[in-house]
Formats: sequence, structure tokens, C-alpha cells
Amino acid sequence: MKTLFDKIWEAHVLDTIAGGASVLYIDRQYIHEVTSPQAFEGIRKRGIKVFRPAQTTASPDHNIPTKNQHLPARDPLSREQLTTLEKNCAEQGISIFKVGSPRNGIIHVVGPETGLTQPGMTIVCGDSHTSTHGALGCIAFGIGTSEVEMVLASQCVLQTRPKTMRITIEGKLNKNVCSKDIILYIISHLGTGGGTGHFIEFAGSAIRSLSMEARMTICNMSIEMGARGGMIAPDGKTFAYLKGREYAPQGAAWEKAVEKWKQLYSDADAVFDKEVSFRAEDIEPMITYGTNPGMGIKIKGTIPHATEIDITSRASFLKALEYMNFQAGERIEGKKIDYVFVGSCTNGRIEDLRAFASYVKGKKKAPHITAWIVPGSKQVEKQAIEEGIRDILEAAGFELRQPGCSACLAMNEDKIPEGKYCVATSNRNFEGRQGPGARTLLAGPLVAAAAAIQGVITYPDFTLLPS
Repeated sequence: MKTLFDKIWEAHVLDTIAGGASVLYIDRQYIHEVTSPQAFEGIRKRGIKVFRPAQTTASPDHNIPTKNQHLPARDPLSREQLTTLEKNCAEQGISIFKVGSPRNGIIHVVGPETGLTQPGMTIVCGDSHTSTHGALGCIAFGIGTSEVEMVLASQCVLQTRPKTMRITIEGKLNKNVCSKDIILYIISHLGTGGGTGHFIEFAGSAIRSLSMEARMTICNMSIEMGARGGMIAPDGKTFAYLKGREYAPQGAAWEKAVEKWKQLYSDADAVFDKEVSFRAEDIEPMITYGTNPGMGIKIKGTIPHATEIDITSRASFLKALEYMNFQAGERIEGKKIDYVFVGSCTNGRIEDLRAFASYVKGKKKAPHITAWIVPGSKQVEKQAIEEGIRDILEAAGFELRQPGCSACLAMNEDKIPEGKYCVATSNRNFEGRQGPGARTLLAGPLVAAAAAIQGVITYPDFTLLPS
């Protein structure tokens, strides 16, 4: 009667202390340049070394430029954080995928694609979207800087066990619906607090039909509904995805690992603290209109009226509309936008770039649109070039940039100007997230592609593309 979460959690609990917190063993810690400096300084002041450096992997991503990566970052703080990460990793014997190296990229893209992330693991990072790795059937969650230090020092972290929740989606997905639409649809119904206190398992035939990269998008945004993390039971697709990757088990060790991974599923009689179900056929291409990921509607829908919003949320709803300069009852389709951003740990993988390229192939970018197409890693960049995606993009008036977090957040050079609208495939649309005064509309790569071609928010219907 155990859930997938139960099986992994219980296998990693070393002790339970007074008050109920668990001492949880961590199989792998990922670090980047923003949340690790204070943690390294903490262990340095205590006169200790990283306990198990082989189980920590670093990749700079937040602050790195996405053009001219052979040059230092222009921002002094970014430069300092990047050089400090390299220094700390060298001092502590930690592997680091340096900027420009073949394995560099957003850590939540690099982890799975190198095979470092594997089913059944516990994984942490000082980054909220660590939940991405749950797509491979592991418990992965973000931690604070003091906890980063704790894991560096002991390979363990103190955690209160969350409740369990299962979201089941059965049925066949509609044409032109991608995984980003699925998760935006879920959050629009459950709200940004719908998963608070829970670890979510996504299940059902619609979820099983998704590719591994699509599953990563779903788990990536599980925390946007308040959850501690998200996960999907590993299956044949998971094993096929991992086989042959650099850090995945090889030979006889591979066969042994797969047999173990096959036991990672929720038992038929497992009981979850909360169950929610949706029908796949109800999901359509989505976009956000406000300043949190729960403020999402179908492309062909209208912005709701305040009377349709829970009374406790009306003030923030009205504030969000004022910030976005939208009106209640307005249609979102046809709204003019200024920028398009494709990338981030949510939608910066090769399948996302393939989807975008398939839509814009043979067309031209709207003249007034500024578009940033940013691969999530050097490996994705390499694939995009080898597959001819870069050529398709350039022919349509786009540019393939170098990997990094880019315009997901205003911590590097890629910022959206004040008052401008950006259709972004990233994960958050908070006020100022992409730059002071920037107005962000979250969507999937097909919706982003349609907006880039038409210059306005457009339903991504391939049959309606201009000739």
C-alpha cells in the first residue's frame, strides 16, 4: 500500500528527530552560482570540507550571457559569482560544467541529459525548479542556502515529510496541445496554493503518453501550485531515455539498475492524501494573463471578471490586471505583443526547439517582434545546429542564442523592457520577473511560435499559417 513517494522517501530516511523532521540522505546535489557562495563560505568558516564531493555537480546558468560567452559577463556581481563558483568547486574537488564547455547549461536540463539524474534518487538544489528531475521517478526539490550548506557538509538534509497528492489525467490530448498547456491548465484550476504541503505524482494515460522532456515540463512547474515537488513513475520511456547517457549505469550495472527501477511505482491500493482528476480532451492551448502562473486561460478564452474570482483573491486579481494593462472580460487572442522568449528549464530542451521550428518553418517573424531563442544546454545547442533547426530559425528571421537561463529571470543581460509584453515559455510571470515593469505571458513553444509569426497572441493552428 505504498505510493512511489513513500518507497523512495522511506529508503532514504536515516533518522527521525524530535518534532518529526527526517534526516534524509541525498543522492545528488546540484549547485549553481547564485545560491552556493554563502554555503561554501559557511563550511569554510567551520573548518570542514565537502563530505562527498563526487555527489555534487555544478553548472553556472543563471547569470551567464547568451551571446559572446567567450567574454566575461558584463555585470560585476555576475562575474564575481561565476568566478567564485569555479574557485569553490576547484577547492572542494567538485565537478563543474564551465561556461562554454560541452556539458554546460541550465542545471535542470544538464542533469537528465547527462544521465546524472536517475530513478529512485533523492536530489536537491538551491533552486525551486529542482522538481524538474522528478520526471525521471525521483524525489527532487529545491532547498535554501543554509540547507545547501547542510548537504555539502553531511550529504543529508532535515526535512518534514510532505503529504502526497496524485493528479490523474486520462484520455487523448487534443492536437496542438503540449505539456506546458497541460500544467498551465492544471494550475488554472487548482490555483497557486492547490498543492501546498504536498508532493505530487502525475499519472494517467495522458501523462504516460508524454515524452520524457514533456514530463520534465510538467514536473518543473509543479511547485507553481505550491507543491514541494512533482514526480512521474519511471517506465520504458524513462529507461530508453537514460540508456547510454554518460553517467547512466553501463553493461551489467545497467540491467541491474533497470530491474530495481521497475519497482518504482505506486501500488494499486496505495492511498494518497489528496486525489484530483482531469480529462485530457478538456485541455486546449493556454496562456497566462496575470502575474502568477494560476492566472491562465485558453487562447480562445476571455479574461475573467472579478465576480468570478474568489473574494479573498480579488484584490490581487485587480492589481494584476492593472499591472498587465488588461481589462476583465477581454479576449486574449489578438493582443499585440513585443517579445518572444523560448527557453528556460521549463521549455529549453531540443523537443521545444523542434516544436517552435516546425511552426515557423518557411514563414517570417513579425517585423516588430524581438525574439530570444535560447537552448537549455550546449548539448541542445549542438543538436539544434546538427538537425538544421538553426537554419530554419535564421531563415524565418530568428537567432539561436547560446545556452543559459536567459530571460526567465532578470539576473543576466536578457531583460524585457518596462511595459513590454513577452510571451515566454518559462515558468513564472511575477511582477518584474523578466525585468522591472516587464509584462510576461506564459505559454508553450507552439503558442510562442504563433505569436512570433503573427505579432499577436494567436491560436497555434498549423492549418491557418500564412502561406
